[in-house]
Amino acid sequence: MITGIVIALPDEVSSLSSTKIEKGECVFINEKTLIVRSGAGPENAKKAAQSLIDQGAGRLISWGCAAALKTGLQPGDLVIPDTLHPEEHHQFSQLTITSPWFQQVLEQLSALQPFTGSLAESRSIVAKSSDKKLIHKQTRAIALDMESIAVAKTAKANNIDVLVIRCIADPVTLNLPQAVCYALNPQGDIVLIKLLWFLLTHPAELPNLVKLGLNFNAAKNKLKLVAKHLDTIVGFEQYQAIQ
Repeated sequence: MITGIVIALPDEVSSLSSTKIEKGECVFINEKTLIVRSGAGPENAKKAAQSLIDQGAGRLISWGCAAALKTGLQPGDLVIPDTLHPEEHHQFSQLTITSPWFQQVLEQLSALQPFTGSLAESRSIVAKSSDKKLIHKQTRAIALDMESIAVAKTAKANNIDVLVIRCIADPVTLNLPQAVCYALNPQGDIVLIKLLWFLLTHPAELPNLVKLGLNFNAAKNKLKLVAKHLDTIVGFEQYQAIQ
């Protein structure tokens, strides 16, 4: 069975493969694994997930970084959620992941001390610590990202299995630098020129941006450790779709 992996950002791709791929491009990194760089956000992730399925993927993984919603989760912590909370008209519903594949991967990665629990969806960047804490209060989710729920919904619509493998890049106490929000374009990509311009005009942003970079590096390093188990993750053949 071919496993398709949706990855939003180039630096997240590099945690799994040295292959350089363009946004929307699907590339086999081995005979059983097809990856795509989606760009950030749910619409990009939905299109990317469907493109993997159209090219033969029989199950999906959402791979990359996430924001912590729970106190105690630190940069680099691994999250493999068993529950997903889609944001529907500012309300949160629920999807569950209970497949044998999920259980096998948890066991395989036990030495990396993965956190389970639930992951929430945001359709845009959640920059403020207070907003992250509010989402945790509403959902009890421990982490949040912009792509995984879209990937899971696409898997469910096609009656195939899904996993979410995410590492924490920003703790709940961190307010994201405004420079990141400013530099993100509608296609879900960071525009470097806009980022640099914002820093030139708002130099006080630099310390938090450096801190975020260090946190992201911790998340990326943990993803690289997970990637060492990729052959086992994609080699498991028993099937049960998301509920």
